[in-house]
Amino acid sequence: MSTQAQTRPAILVDSATHTFKVNRRNFVDPDIFEAEKEQIFNRCWIYLGHASEIPKPGDFITRKVAGRGIIFSRDSQGAVRALMNTCPHRGAQVCRESKGNSKSFQCFYHGWVFGQDGALRSQPGEASYPVDFKSRDTSRMSAPPRFDGYRDFYFVCFDPDAQSLADYLAGAKEYLDVICDQSDAGMTVVAGTQEYSIRANWKLLTENSIDGYHAATTHASYFDYLMNTTGGFVVGDPGNVGSVGLDLGNGHAVLEYPAPWGRPVARWIPAWGEQGKIEVDKKRAELTEKYGEERARRIAQLNRNLFIFPNLVVNDIMAVTIRTYYPEAPDYMVITAWALAPKEESAWARKYRLSNFLEFLGPGGFATPDDAEALEHCQRGFRNARELQWNDISKGMNKERPRHDDELQMRAFWTQWNKLLFPATAPARQSSAA
Repeated sequence: MSTQAQTRPAILVDSATHTFKVNRRNFVDPDIFEAEKEQIFNRCWIYLGHASEIPKPGDFITRKVAGRGIIFSRDSQGAVRALMNTCPHRGAQVCRESKGNSKSFQCFYHGWVFGQDGALRSQPGEASYPVDFKSRDTSRMSAPPRFDGYRDFYFVCFDPDAQSLADYLAGAKEYLDVICDQSDAGMTVVAGTQEYSIRANWKLLTENSIDGYHAATTHASYFDYLMNTTGGFVVGDPGNVGSVGLDLGNGHAVLEYPAPWGRPVARWIPAWGEQGKIEVDKKRAELTEKYGEERARRIAQLNRNLFIFPNLVVNDIMAVTIRTYYPEAPDYMVITAWALAPKEESAWARKYRLSNFLEFLGPGGFATPDDAEALEHCQRGFRNARELQWNDISKGMNKERPRHDDELQMRAFWTQWNKLLFPATAPARQSSAA
């Protein structure tokens, strides 16, 4: 990063005046973009995939994670693995399929064959190599420096000295637990993937994903639609009981709140009719028996937008969505999203879950096009960053316990971002609860 970029403040924080500002150059500066790749995406734990995507021995998926090709697979013993998708011989990409099932991986260039564990099994012309060649570490496909999972969510990290995944996730583990506890049989990624792009800086989507402040205005058409199709908002928790925004540590954050839409897990709306009420009441009774009334109410009634630094969002709202996004340029990102659901849910519940998923969160739904347009307009507005330097994300900074529509969540992200890019100027973490 240039000396000039290093000496100009990226954020301004004044606790006495309850002020938190973000410099708009953070969204446009190519030096900052390059520093993010090195200091954040090369050093943090990054989401790879969900175990349900590779249910059988031999199943594999290939993914691009922070610019690297990764094979995410399940071996013959049922263990989940990750391999760097490159041949140790001459560097070719070994697996060229997006997904499948195989006992081994063969590089098409020179025919080297590797086991699911990455070990070299055979290669043409073996007699021309030393007898111990196949057993050498340098002859096998490499695993990422760090690989681990939590509740079937698997991550990689390219920093061999990084802290453990459990420590890294910090307070986010509790919210992953709440989401995963919707099901006794476990959660599963539903077949199908959404892929799209936005011409805006990736950090704008981070902010937007944990911003409860914009919903009423940006998504007004969706709330009008709900009013006309679900019989109004007086369903479940009234008002904003349970509304909170939290800093979960290490840049992770969550907003938890009630909302007017139905949740197939256990929150009925009149539009779902009597069959839906029977289904939802049964599920709610099961949750209550297992977890008690208070936790069951939280699982069923409250919504969560969970952000795991730097680029994973798990939306547990009218449906459960896993979303990742990667910067390709300072003003361009690619986004991938999947629907997550309880493995054992009924056909009725799955139908409404996927309808909710597509209706609001899909690229053609109510929310995503609105959000994409808003972020792209922000990026256009940053062309005036030289004259108008600062964004303000101070909302709720004067409260002991900010609500879900305050901006503590964004401050948690920016504090960690600043700590990693500009450690000498990093402010202290803000308290998020009374």
